[in-house]
Amino acid sequence: MTSVQVDQEYDGSEAEDGRSGEGYQRGLGARQIQMIAIGGAIGTGLFLGAGKAIAKAGPSLILAYAIAGLVIFFIMRALGELLMYRPVSGSFSEYAREFIGPFAGYVTGWTYWLFWVVTGITEVTAAATYMTYWWNIPQWLSALVFTIILYGVNLISVKLFGELEFWFSMVKVTAIVGMILICAGILTVGFSDAGDTASVTHLWDQGGFFPKGITGTLMTLQIVMFAFLAVELVGVTAGESKNPKKVLPKAINTVPWRIAVFYIGALIMILSVVPWTEFHAGVSPFVQAFQKMGLGIGAGIVNFVVLTAALSSCNSGMYSTGRMLRDLALNGQGPKAFTSLTKSGTPLLGTTVSAALMLVGVWINYQWPGEAFNYVVSFATISGMWAWIVILICQIRYRARSDRGELPKSSFRAPCSPWASWFSLAFIALVIVMMGIDKDTRVSLYAAPFWAALLGVTYLVLKARNPEGAAFTKR
Repeated sequence: MTSVQVDQEYDGSEAEDGRSGEGYQRGLGARQIQMIAIGGAIGTGLFLGAGKAIAKAGPSLILAYAIAGLVIFFIMRALGELLMYRPVSGSFSEYAREFIGPFAGYVTGWTYWLFWVVTGITEVTAAATYMTYWWNIPQWLSALVFTIILYGVNLISVKLFGELEFWFSMVKVTAIVGMILICAGILTVGFSDAGDTASVTHLWDQGGFFPKGITGTLMTLQIVMFAFLAVELVGVTAGESKNPKKVLPKAINTVPWRIAVFYIGALIMILSVVPWTEFHAGVSPFVQAFQKMGLGIGAGIVNFVVLTAALSSCNSGMYSTGRMLRDLALNGQGPKAFTSLTKSGTPLLGTTVSAALMLVGVWINYQWPGEAFNYVVSFATISGMWAWIVILICQIRYRARSDRGELPKSSFRAPCSPWASWFSLAFIALVIVMMGIDKDTRVSLYAAPFWAALLGVTYLVLKARNPEGAAFTKR
């Protein structure tokens, strides 16, 4: 099947009942897509993980987030160009099949599915842990209840999923904006316990802007990039978005100001109120800032926010895994049973299997919370970045072919292409190198060769049993 045929088949058209050409309902409106895009860039990596990064790099972490944010913008614009060329739900694996090869599509689909299953396991476990802050509830019970509720939400309709994600994201946004406004008030008016010592000079008078040197800043890149994982989720919603060619570009173009406000702005304010030397790993910088201000309820507020962030991530995981399994099945690279949809347009079996695995993972984590489980959790980060690598490679190849007139040009072309995409790939390579150097994150790379070998063997079996599934064929 040629790429031109592919473009003709996946034209983003809708059936008479309002469904997309893939059978999904276009139930996600502009308001929901915007908040999904915002929420995807704000997670527990900011609320909890930033404390460790601040301790490693000091104020220069702001620069690390700025550079990484630019790379994320390039990645999202590359994805946007591909989405406007062909908006489909299984976007990453679909583009990998077309522009890299069938094996790349197979690897991308199953790797992204695994990423969200593992992420769902860790996040629902974390959510159960956060509940113990207020009530002495067994973790397994909270995890079970959360999983069942989110599973039900994802089966009812995509509109309900989008609405829940909208409010999850609203909580995170409100918390960060509130923190920024409070810090701004302290710096300008001087109220609260922190008023006497708060000053923007904290950004450079505690050992300079690079107190741990350039090396310290580089060592935080993996932490910074981890915080942005799932920002690409907006691409999975393409097949279920109302008017995707209008809504998705607007959502993607908000990436720069989202990062500027929610990451860079928040860090500048927090580090101006509380010197970076007071932060350390294991404690949320938001909690420490609230305590410095004399606001005793800060810990409870942050606990509520990270609870919603964890549930948001688990909710997104259930949504993504069902769609990715269906995309693999439609292309002969997964069990045919995963192709079925409910009357409301949701992939029942794929979502059910993924939710069941999340519950099994929670049980394993409860029974054996040792190094073996940590290896699996760490692997989620490298598998998440694989999607970014695929997006960039596909955009580079698509742009070259569209410039030669072999494919129609996208209505939302990525700026500075292909150089921006090559720069982003080099940056991701640097992050992976830093992961290998840092003993705390090196474990993330150990499982990758085993997963690659497993996918290689299963692909050969697929090729032998179903040759059509090992090629890019019509659905």
